[in-house]
Amino acid sequence: MKKIKVAILGAGYISDIHMESYRRFIPEAEIVAVYARDLAKAKKFALKHKIPFWVDDLEMAITGSECEVVDICIPNFLHHSATLLAAAAGKHVIVEKPLAVTLEQADEMIEACKVNHVKLMYAEELCFAPKYERAREMVKEGAVGEIYMLKQSEKHSGPHSDWFYDINLSGGGVIMDMGCHALGWFRWMLGNAKVQSVYATMKTVLHQERTSGEDNSVIIVEFENGVTAVAENSWAKHGGMDDRCEIYGSAGVIYADLFMGNSALTYSRNGFGYAMEKADTTIGWSFAVFEEVFNQGYPHELKHFIECVRDDKQPLVTGEDGRAVLELIYAAYQSAGTGKKIELPFSAKVAKPVDLWISPKISCT
Repeated sequence: MKKIKVAILGAGYISDIHMESYRRFIPEAEIVAVYARDLAKAKKFALKHKIPFWVDDLEMAITGSECEVVDICIPNFLHHSATLLAAAAGKHVIVEKPLAVTLEQADEMIEACKVNHVKLMYAEELCFAPKYERAREMVKEGAVGEIYMLKQSEKHSGPHSDWFYDINLSGGGVIMDMGCHALGWFRWMLGNAKVQSVYATMKTVLHQERTSGEDNSVIIVEFENGVTAVAENSWAKHGGMDDRCEIYGSAGVIYADLFMGNSALTYSRNGFGYAMEKADTTIGWSFAVFEEVFNQGYPHELKHFIECVRDDKQPLVTGEDGRAVLELIYAAYQSAGTGKKIELPFSAKVAKPVDLWISPKISCT
């Protein structure tokens, strides 16, 4: 079997997760290079994971390793330049969230990949997380009837790296770090339904000495199909990681906690199951089990993209999806800054999204 050669950009926490995913679940991929801004860090990462080539030069990592895929796991402000370099070199690109810092950057990244005929995937792992995907499957089977509300929350006490707290490097606070997951998952659940409006509120409640960005937020998204979606995100929640979703429908409800157990608590008035053959046993409360693999979906999204490159398929989650999430992030910051509901489409000329909260009088369209 021909292996797809991958260069991984970054040597931090998320890069370790990607490497673990490749090692355990994706034998059809071969990691041939790693880049880090600190050469010593790149070398340490390479030796740890038995990667033959390590550099602190971004262009050299992309063009000097004979890779076919560039896996971007570096800070937000570098996503744009790395993607443009990779596209120009004819390399396929998978980008960790958020896609970019600005909408203008996102547009340039999407266009560069199209012009150079390379694939661009937005790495939203909640679209692949087994428990969340089991919940989506049950919705498709009719378990809860017509969806009228979605909720998703992700909370912990703060990021692991200093750059997250620097809004000039990250573009914002907890929304840029974690809120993007909820916004991407809402669109995924609703088949990329069109957004009507965004309302948000946010504060800095715990990390005032480290960041001028928000560390606690609530975003309400109204879709044109009548569904209301609520995203709760926090860097101020003590006691470890919390990641869960709730799906409310006309005939049932699903609660899926990503890190608690291996089932999604479900109430179905009508029952569910392929061709409804299991409907009689799934009426009322049940515990729908997912396959016990990586909870957050990282190996699934990476394996999917490697298969897309190998078999010339379109990724399920694209650069356009990443751009749509970034537009929602813009609207959320503008809403929190003005105290008003923001209708889409929405755009603004900003250096970073959080400016729409810090300086809400910025002109927008």
